Amino acid sequence: MFKKVTLSFIAFFGISLFSSASIEGKTVKHPVQNGESLYTISERYGVSQASIQRINQLKTNQLEAGTTLTIPTAITASDREWMAKLVYAEARGESYEGKVAVATVLLNRLDHPEYPDSMYNVIHQVTPSGHYAFSPVLDGAIHNDADEESRQAVNEAIAYRGLGQQSLYFYNPTTATSGWVATREQTIVIGNHVFAK
Repeated sequence: MFKKVTLSFIAFFGISLFSSASIEGKTVKHPVQNGESLYTISERYGVSQASIQRINQLKTNQLEAGTTLTIPTAITASDREWMAKLVYAEARGESYEGKVAVATVLLNRLDHPEYPDSMYNVIHQVTPSGHYAFSPVLDGAIHNDADEESRQAVNEAIAYRGLGQQSLYFYNPTTATSGWVATREQTIVIGNHVFAK
């Protein structure tokens, strides 16, 4: 009897995990419920609204309950946590908007052909000159726990992925040690950070 209960629990738990999470390289079907929006669905699955619209050939943001959407490959929970840790380390003390912009840089790098193809590798990238792309990886601050605002900023950046100014870099001009980044095209200034591409 104990084996049956245990096996049933394991089977149920495994199915629950499988049905609620996106598998790398796969899509998930999602039946739209009353009150859901593209934003809430994109936050839930960790994909951009634009990618949901594109894969489902939606021409508007309006959703009808009962419609089944195809949800593309998501940013995993582990990716989100690494992103939140970097946002916390790099943008602690900055505005919420600044935190979203830092998270957006990470997503833009992930989507760009010149950068690694996994979020972990984007964050932990070592440049050809032997430097870490992000100083919190070098100084260990990447291992500090993120706060809730950093996590929310990551979720918002994911939800609006691809809709920004395509920034690939950010820096604080008063503390930056490399002049190279200042040669990049500036896209926006938020708080103490200059964003560029």
